[in-house]
Amino acid sequence: MDSVMPMGLRADDWLSQAERDLEQAVDSRAAGRHEWACFASHQAAERALRALHLHCGLEAWGHVVSKLLVELPEEVGVAKGMIDRGHVLDGFYVAARYPNGHVEGAPYEHYGGLQSREAIEYAGEIIDFVRAQMAGPRLRDTGRGSLGAADRAAAP
Repeated sequence: MDSVMPMGLRADDWLSQAERDLEQAVDSRAAGRHEWACFASHQAAERALRALHLHCGLEAWGHVVSKLLVELPEEVGVAKGMIDRGHVLDGFYVAARYPNGHVEGAPYEHYGGLQSREAIEYAGEIIDFVRAQMAGPRLRDTGRGSLGAADRAAAP
């Protein structure tokens, strides 16, 4: 019989994949594939935030990085600047991949070193934030996602 892992135990897998996605973004930028660097950066941030949601005992839905940041428990303490960075990354989710994401031209014609550098930087900041949060005490969904005193005593 197969055993099913509680969803919070997969948080490390999501974070690990996010880090690999960021490596792909760096590689794509070095190869001059800036549209892919932007999209991979978005994916890295999204997956890292899914990891943090799981770490907090929550389930994340959707692909909007800024929304995934806003939906974290207050105790996580997401700064407005990070949400603004999420908005920038959100712009790369569709337009960097699909020719109809812009009025004309293929996606690669709309992205260059400036955009890919910014995307990689912002995704890296989000991953660093998530890594720091996951190194702290685990939050469990008890209404607002915070641990009560009894939960903190029982937390691993």
